Amino acid sequence: MTDLDDLLYKLSVAQKFLELVKKQAKCGPARIVFPETEDERTLHAVVRMAKEGLAKPILLGKPAELKKNFQKIGLSQNLDVYENAIDFKRATKHREVFAKDFFEMRKEKGMTLPVAREFMKNGDYFGIMMVKMGEADGLISGANSPTAALLHPALQIIRTKERFHKVSGFFFMVLENRLMLFADCAVNIEPNSHELAEIAIDTAETAKRFGLEPRIAMLSFSTNGSGKHPNVERVREATQMVRTWRPDLICEGEMQVDAALSPEVCARKMPKSRVPGNANILIFPNLDAANISYKLAERLGHAHAIGPILQGLQKPINDLSRGCSVEDIVYLAAITSVEAQDATIETCGITALR
Repeated sequence: MTDLDDLLYKLSVAQKFLELVKKQAKCGPARIVFPETEDERTLHAVVRMAKEGLAKPILLGKPAELKKNFQKIGLSQNLDVYENAIDFKRATKHREVFAKDFFEMRKEKGMTLPVAREFMKNGDYFGIMMVKMGEADGLISGANSPTAALLHPALQIIRTKERFHKVSGFFFMVLENRLMLFADCAVNIEPNSHELAEIAIDTAETAKRFGLEPRIAMLSFSTNGSGKHPNVERVREATQMVRTWRPDLICEGEMQVDAALSPEVCARKMPKSRVPGNANILIFPNLDAANISYKLAERLGHAHAIGPILQGLQKPINDLSRGCSVEDIVYLAAITSVEAQDATIETCGITALR
């Protein structure tokens, strides 16, 4: 047993998960583009992730300006981080190649080459094209912009996986003795039953990649028919779709959140539940419920919320909450590295977290 393995044995569930992610990321640190290089949190984070070997950050911006920005926050010694930066606004040949490729992708949608050139002056578009063309493995942005600003170029350039047609966003909710995934907290405002089922299955696949045995709760204001409403029926239909499409997954619904999280409550409300109060994936009925819930858990329950992490895309393009911390960015970079490796959390010989 290594020193790190011995340490992990003693850690809480939350700490163990975060250390497992870091260890896996170090197996193959990804080249991750960071367009928001004017943000101090991003600058602190890229230094940490590079130093720890979690990722190989690629900064977009003028090296001279980046040097000044690093100096302002006392990080001027980290020359290797900003000397390899790409001044994409001056990289005219590079931008022209990307613009032509983007034009070819979108010309049937009415795109023109002059407009494509303008798009390539935007850091998110340029960075996502780098990922598309294999010059980077992933991208992280959103510390200073809403999710839609990143999602639009991601969908236009990277596209979705063939299996599904819906992109969604989840959070890892890291509590002291429990690790959970909340979805969809970022993208789909009012998903229908088919979309809810897709979100549930995609989130379960993500959970397995990170060493969890997925136990899905399809949430509602009703448990097992206690309420009658079209919204309840939508969740019930989604649950049945998951069971039909993926009978190997443990999925229960519709159920209220107390029944999903408390064995005692579940025993009273839904005694034959397949998820008897031990859910680790919560699928919310709409974006209102999901977004409010993750922020309540974070602010009042002191959960560490990592994300939103976009799923359903062919390449890892990940969003940041505008309220993110330096630590949030570091952990999201580690998660992005794991995604880019197309690996599971057990690749380095680590025992899965159950």
